Amino acid sequence: MPTGIDTGDTAWLLASTALVLLMTPGLALFYGGMVRTKSVLNMIMMSFASIAVVTVVWLLAGYTLAFGPDMGGWGLLGGLQHLGMRGITPTSVTGHVPTLLFAAFQLTFAVITVALISGAIADRARFGAWVAFTAVWTLLVYVPVAHWVFSPGGWILHRLGALDFAGGTVVEVNCGASGLALALLLGPRLGFRKEAMRPHNLPLVLLGAGLLWFGWFGFNGGSALGANGLAAAALMNTQAAGCTGLLGWLMVEKRRDGHATTLGAASGAVAGLVAITPSCGSVDILGALLIGLAAGVVCSYAVSWKYRLGYDDSLDVVG
Repeated sequence: MPTGIDTGDTAWLLASTALVLLMTPGLALFYGGMVRTKSVLNMIMMSFASIAVVTVVWLLAGYTLAFGPDMGGWGLLGGLQHLGMRGITPTSVTGHVPTLLFAAFQLTFAVITVALISGAIADRARFGAWVAFTAVWTLLVYVPVAHWVFSPGGWILHRLGALDFAGGTVVEVNCGASGLALALLLGPRLGFRKEAMRPHNLPLVLLGAGLLWFGWFGFNGGSALGANGLAAAALMNTQAAGCTGLLGWLMVEKRRDGHATTLGAASGAVAGLVAITPSCGSVDILGALLIGLAAGVVCSYAVSWKYRLGYDDSLDVVG
């Protein structure tokens, strides 16, 4: 065993990496159930293609640009020392875990961030164009933001002192803003505002939401990078916020529409999980419950913004 590697921390991060990777197939089911029948396979394949494309990009250049030693001292981008994972061996250590494992864990974050964007442009993106977009966006958008927030030399972490525990900025804010930009660029779907475009398979949506929830324990708990009390706190806060997010969304639906919905339950849970991500290692249980509740309430109203403002966020990624 190389000096500095903790077996317990390594075991937990191995499990967390697998959990976060599982979130992307879960997202494929979540999105696949929300679109119309004709778009199911394309929607699912957009998520699975993200796994393959982002992995190759990350191993060739993404990891070193995100987590390599800061280039130029500005906190904007990492150096090129580890192109193709050069110089990183099974004995390399980051914190108390193998560097290869840390790189794999961070890779799963990059994968799901790109996949999340696809929901904003469902029903109107060619598969080939999506594959090209995935590679370019990962390098030009995700990688720099990951360096800013996660790398010790990044300007948001180092200069502003902002603590984003598990990637609320890098993943959720990043993909939400990019999804909005892409939706505006591509324009609305044919029939937007005129056709209902209801989800074709709600059981599939719930199955996908359940897998996302399950994977989120690795997403947030694994970000402690150790099998310790901080990981336990992040895990418990994640559960608390997911539950109150679900309940908050259903309360709004009951008050506004007269009845709660299955889609609302799935959406509320995801909203709560998203909201707690950046602070899951910083707040107590009461804070997590309140954050989840606020997310469920606010986001249930936010999904209607696309009709007021005229942008077509197909599966409510922005909202």
